[in-house]
Amino acid sequence: MAGTRELAATATEFLGGIQGQTLFLHRDSSLNRRNQLILGTLRAGHKSNVGISGRKAISLRCSSNSKKTRALVSAGVSSSVDEHPRLVDEPAPEIIHFYRVPFIQESATLELLKSVQTKVSNEIVGLQTEQCFNVGLTSQLSSDKLGVLRWLLQETYEPENLDTQSFLEKKKREGLSTVIVEVGPRLSFTTAWSANAVSVCKACGLTEITRMERSRRYLLYTKGSLHDHQIDEFASMVHDRMTECVYVQRLTSFTTSLVPEEVRFVPVMERGRKALEEINQEMGLAFDEQDLQYYTRLFREDIKRNPSTVELFDIAQSNSEHSRHWFFTGKILIDGEPMNRTLMQIVKSTLQANPNNSVIGFKDNSSAIRGFPVKHLRPMKPGLPCPLEAAYRDLDVLFTAETHNFPCAVAPYPGAETGAGGRIRDTHATGRGSFVVASTAGYCVGNLNIEGSYSPWEDPSFAYPSNLASPLQILIDASNGASDYGNKFGEPLIQGYTRTFGMRLPSGERREWLKPIMFSAGIGQIDHIHITKGEPDIGMLVVKIGGPAYRIGMGGGAASSMVSGQNDAELDFNAVQRGDAEMAQKLYRVVRACIEMGDKNPIISIHDQGAGGNCNVVKEIIYPKGAEIDIRAIVVGDHTMSVLEIWGAEYQEQDAILIKPESRSLLQSICDRERLSMAVIGTISGEGRVTLVDKLAIEKSRSSGLPLPIPAVDLELDKVLGDMPQKTFEFHRVAKAQEPLNIAPGLTVFDALKRVLRLPSVCSKRFLTTKVDRCVTGLVAQQQTVGPLQITLADVAVIAQSYSDLTGGACSIGEQPIKGLLNPKAMARLAVGEALTNLVWAKVTSLSDVKASGNWMYAAKLDGEGADMYDAATALSEAMIELGIAIDGGKDSLSMAAHASGEVVKAPGNLFISTYVTCPDITKTVTPDLKLGNEGVLLHIDLAKGNRRLGGSALAQAFDQIGDECPDLDDVSYLKRVFDGVQDLITDEIISSGHDISDGGLLVCALEMAFAGNRGFILDLRSQGKGLFQTLFAEELGLIVEVSRQNLDKVMGKLNSGGVTAEIIGQVTASPMVELIVDGQTQFKEETTLLRDMWEDASFQLEKFQRLASCVESEKEGLKFRHEPLWKLSFTPSFTDDKYLSATSKPKVAIIREEGSNGDREMSAALYAAGFEPWDIAMSDLLKGAVSLGEFRGIVFVGGFSYADVLDSAKGWSASIRFNQPLLAQFQEFYKRPDTFSLGVCNGCQLMALLGWVPGPQVGGVLGAGGDPSQPRFIHNESGRFECRFTSVTIQDSPAIMLQGMEGSTLGVWAAHGEGRAYFPDDGVLDRVIHSNLAPVRYADDDGNPTETYPFNMNGSPLGVAAICSPDGRHLAMMPHPERCFLMWQFPWYPTNWNVDKKGPSPWLKMFQNAREWCA
Repeated sequence: MAGTRELAATATEFLGGIQGQTLFLHRDSSLNRRNQLILGTLRAGHKSNVGISGRKAISLRCSSNSKKTRALVSAGVSSSVDEHPRLVDEPAPEIIHFYRVPFIQESATLELLKSVQTKVSNEIVGLQTEQCFNVGLTSQLSSDKLGVLRWLLQETYEPENLDTQSFLEKKKREGLSTVIVEVGPRLSFTTAWSANAVSVCKACGLTEITRMERSRRYLLYTKGSLHDHQIDEFASMVHDRMTECVYVQRLTSFTTSLVPEEVRFVPVMERGRKALEEINQEMGLAFDEQDLQYYTRLFREDIKRNPSTVELFDIAQSNSEHSRHWFFTGKILIDGEPMNRTLMQIVKSTLQANPNNSVIGFKDNSSAIRGFPVKHLRPMKPGLPCPLEAAYRDLDVLFTAETHNFPCAVAPYPGAETGAGGRIRDTHATGRGSFVVASTAGYCVGNLNIEGSYSPWEDPSFAYPSNLASPLQILIDASNGASDYGNKFGEPLIQGYTRTFGMRLPSGERREWLKPIMFSAGIGQIDHIHITKGEPDIGMLVVKIGGPAYRIGMGGGAASSMVSGQNDAELDFNAVQRGDAEMAQKLYRVVRACIEMGDKNPIISIHDQGAGGNCNVVKEIIYPKGAEIDIRAIVVGDHTMSVLEIWGAEYQEQDAILIKPESRSLLQSICDRERLSMAVIGTISGEGRVTLVDKLAIEKSRSSGLPLPIPAVDLELDKVLGDMPQKTFEFHRVAKAQEPLNIAPGLTVFDALKRVLRLPSVCSKRFLTTKVDRCVTGLVAQQQTVGPLQITLADVAVIAQSYSDLTGGACSIGEQPIKGLLNPKAMARLAVGEALTNLVWAKVTSLSDVKASGNWMYAAKLDGEGADMYDAATALSEAMIELGIAIDGGKDSLSMAAHASGEVVKAPGNLFISTYVTCPDITKTVTPDLKLGNEGVLLHIDLAKGNRRLGGSALAQAFDQIGDECPDLDDVSYLKRVFDGVQDLITDEIISSGHDISDGGLLVCALEMAFAGNRGFILDLRSQGKGLFQTLFAEELGLIVEVSRQNLDKVMGKLNSGGVTAEIIGQVTASPMVELIVDGQTQFKEETTLLRDMWEDASFQLEKFQRLASCVESEKEGLKFRHEPLWKLSFTPSFTDDKYLSATSKPKVAIIREEGSNGDREMSAALYAAGFEPWDIAMSDLLKGAVSLGEFRGIVFVGGFSYADVLDSAKGWSASIRFNQPLLAQFQEFYKRPDTFSLGVCNGCQLMALLGWVPGPQVGGVLGAGGDPSQPRFIHNESGRFECRFTSVTIQDSPAIMLQGMEGSTLGVWAAHGEGRAYFPDDGVLDRVIHSNLAPVRYADDDGNPTETYPFNMNGSPLGVAAICSPDGRHLAMMPHPERCFLMWQFPWYPTNWNVDKKGPSPWLKMFQNAREWCA
């Protein structure tokens, strides 16, 4: 068979719900007893309560034994009927239901069943699933429109698997009991999934549909009856209690009985401070002692009136520690002695000492350094359908770094989503708007406690708080949230780190990341003319652009400022946010269109909406002039929101901007084109006040003859945003109880490696990198994976500034928190040292050009921690000033603790250093994979000058200790000499590979280089009086460099002349065998693959929570036998003939994008480089008739996530064409014209299949014999998740015009998709495709043969099919991304025997050149 006939919604989507990537993460089933599930079971034969009357039904979950029926119920957080949309028996016309089966692949269902049998009960013998679409209507749909809706919801080749009745309720098995559990999103706000599904419906003319939510239904077959607690355990496994709930009855209405709360006034004038204390507790405002004193005095003695609840909420958010950084600007007393500088002054002193190339520092959403003039590809008329051209612009490099710790502790997936989203808005809302390019990420969590894993350092006695997610869930779900968001937005994630820690210290104190660190940073660009925000002026318009307001993220700024567990659990839930990456992308497209207008940019000033919602962002944008704001002008998605909620909710994907009145129509037209809402909410008044009025209430009062209502907010901006009283913080230093590291005598090096290589801070990070897009934008010059096997190991990340220049930016990470438990000052120096020894492998303009973001994550207000943090800041400042580098921005999170089992568990204090710098040549980056075979020599550059201290090391942690002697950077000036010396070697291109010594020490550093290069080595070390384990595992700063024997003398001479000492420590071997000799004695000799398997083991275990286990096993076992891919080229790549590039008239190609497409710029660049005139065409342009396809020779459907891939990939995009008759006719006419060609990549490939353009009417499918049911489709990857890989393909004979002359080549290409498996419902169509040579690109193994083996074939396509073309060759659809690697520097690896120039074109440019030749 061509494939299994199954509905291919993945287990990842199904089990994670809105969290589209969590496969089999078994959520903590411990319930908060206060809000425990109160559910019963109806036995088979009893009537059901789902509104299906007059017939028997199987058991359903229903509410029971509750005075107030719990309708949407979830462990830890409850929702009641009168607070949320109805879940009742009576029929209601507002919602119709469609059911679709099967929802998860059979293999995934079997894995879930096995897990349920182990976790819940072995009495469960069967499991089936379906999904239910709950469709909200304003009026009934016509039969034609119902047909459109059915097409959207069904699988094209399995229409029979969609019905208006449940499939599961009809299924019985003799002698078995059954129970259905239904879970879905909480209905207190519209999900992003619904928002995108409704957008699809509206694009197809289904304007009656206002909301659509998707629930998941599980049918369990059991030998006996399940107890309620077992059903609860199952429910807890398959839903996220913070964002989802159990549906106890069928959903019949989205209508809510909620009445918006009126604005209240708090009687401070009458009751004084007591009134503030009560409202502080009730609303979770996080006012401390100094706040309570100040605000009592402000309202009683200065303003002399009672504050409204809206004003107090406003003040609490905008003046929270999270938002105003009181700690960093406060007076510090340590052991009674006042410190002479604030923390902010200490950190800023670095920039004052080394301002050098800084253009933005400590004054905006991001920092920036001077960049280069580059040829930047941009639209000639931004905001309109138009051609793109390359124009010279001065682009500076910017950087920002954020953490989103508290939200990720409560609800990891949406917490990380919105953390990534908020940081993306920080990037694009810098200056007057800026460009998003790439991101980095990091995660610190507690012990993972993976069942069956080898982690002897973890303490099984530790208890974990029920109001927070478990560390394992946080690591999986948070990384999924950040990854998914970036993937859909179109921002590559190109660097990261992971660390776990949980230990009882010698003092008896437990330290663990119960409150995690979710770190997100971004590197981008800004036009130099836009680096300064304009000042508000009277008459300017205050505008909000982005998504609508929802009741989400209430009080997040204040909640993030507390120790987890201090707040009420319900308030914690209220602070959880919701991310919509597609909305974020539409917002960014509007901002980008404005800034690409150059000096005509209509944006005067821009601020992103984050902590505090409108409370913060509006006040920031109008300060200091002030404005009157109409709360009713704000676009809302939930009309039951109160004034307080509209003003204070931290709903995402919003910016506030200032524009001149004459720019209003221009901005509106851009927003309309991108389908983004825009609202003018006020005008700059010049009165210095923020006044929040309710025009609706004013009109009601006027019509009723009543006095006008008092404004909900009426405050002088200087009183709440100006120079407020400085806070004072008192701390004591706490002596650290320390014990020497105690390693059992007789322990071998190999035994130690078994532990160290499995520690998450050391082990492979494959589980994080495969699921993130590392190639989108086509501007990625160095991401995480390196070497012939693409092992996750890179030290530095590098971006290009443009497609035609070689300048760029580099960034790196440094953090060493475990060392801080011993010595905070050493920890700070080591963090800087690690960041620089990672950054050194990129060719940079100068060490003095390096700037950094400093992110501080401490339980700073708890005893000992504040003093430690102050000491760390002082050491950091001194080291950076001596190095000539500087901090120019950063963030803090100073409540890093949580309550557990009666104690406050503090996280290890962490200082996170993210360096960034300009690169004059992005092609000179050095990677850590060994390359030279038997000609390679290994050098050790020792920054510790012989010291070998094991305190805080991975070795110590692997034996549940931290030791006592902490590594340090003892000679800062030597680091400076080493950095400059290695940079000289990189300039001369005489280093083959290099890697920094960090977690795991020198031995692990060398091993990782061998793992990545698939090589071996003989390491010959001298202990010089140190112990064996000190020699091998001490984490002193240093570098290992691979050089050729031929260059050895030259390298040593250059280093010596710069005052740098290097020691020869070993030689590389072509055969993958590792031998370790210390003081002449062999410690072990093992195959590289065996040791690499140990290093990969923990990562593969974590992968099993994210991917289908059989796929994980296939990759794990296959890795043992991998070798360098045998790529070959049948031609030599060359630049495009100048006659095409300089032609005055070029063939026009429409680069067509839909909502959520994200691959249009790199596609335009590839076509531009081939001599085409690429045009930016949005689907909205075609629907409005602003442009016609008749004027184009080619069209390209680009990659991305149109409509966020709801209702299946490209389904919405296809429907917007299919069900708009004039547009469909235009596309069909283009398709039939003999002088046209088309290309669809990734999402565009999926679209071309749904349209029937490939293989075409002659072969069969939509436009030919068989229709929809026989049309080949691209469905969910076999692994069940999105994957990004630089994968091997082979190009075969075919009629495809774009692949002529490339036949016989085998080479790498970027592929990044979640639904890329070619599926042929009709075997006859597959046969015709293969026999007619219409599958020209196939996934290949290391030997270059077409394959179905995972992960070479990353999606499970039959016969390795990666592309399909039409019989005449004019139309080509392919899942891989040639446009993201049409230049050689975009290749992460290629064979040394290729005749190519790293600075030149790649083989994939020929694809686009072929199309240009054909047009000629």
